[in-house]
Amino acid sequence: MYLDQGWLRDIVHKPSPNFNQRPQGVRPELVVIHNISLPAGEFGTGCIESLFCNTLDCSIHESFSDLVGLAVSAHLLIDRCGLVTQFVSFDDRAWHAGVSMYQGRENCNDFSIGIELEGTDDLAYTDAQYSTLRQVLAVLRRHYDLADDAVVGHCDIAPERKTDPGVAFDWGRISDVLKRSE
Repeated sequence: MYLDQGWLRDIVHKPSPNFNQRPQGVRPELVVIHNISLPAGEFGTGCIESLFCNTLDCSIHESFSDLVGLAVSAHLLIDRCGLVTQFVSFDDRAWHAGVSMYQGRENCNDFSIGIELEGTDDLAYTDAQYSTLRQVLAVLRRHYDLADDAVVGHCDIAPERKTDPGVAFDWGRISDVLKRSE
């Protein structure tokens, strides 16, 4: 797995219109782990991809009524099988964090990469997801020279409104990837 102009190679690319440029001179310094399922608790529906590409038919499920007109994205989605879809170049600003703050800095979208795991707060993530996430994080660490504390949950940057990746996420499964080798 490697990067070429902000895009991972040899994965699925589905460019989202929901992005813009990062502020001048700002590079990714943070990775934010999220979870998502559409409808809630259902997997493999294709609805996440449709949401991020503004093609979701919000009439197909009653719970989608609050998604009408919503413009959101993430840089990556890792599905339950560990397959990766990239929606936004890492060099651009995806719209994943919303109102957020990390170490006193607001607007985390400006300086972060958003990775969505197909899942819920309380359902265990799959071995395939952890394996793929580890690979992605290793590439991002090398390319962007990320600090040891540069991977956080959505709950860490928006604690008043977000709980993901949730109690089911096992931080120990990626902790060694987060440490710089001495």
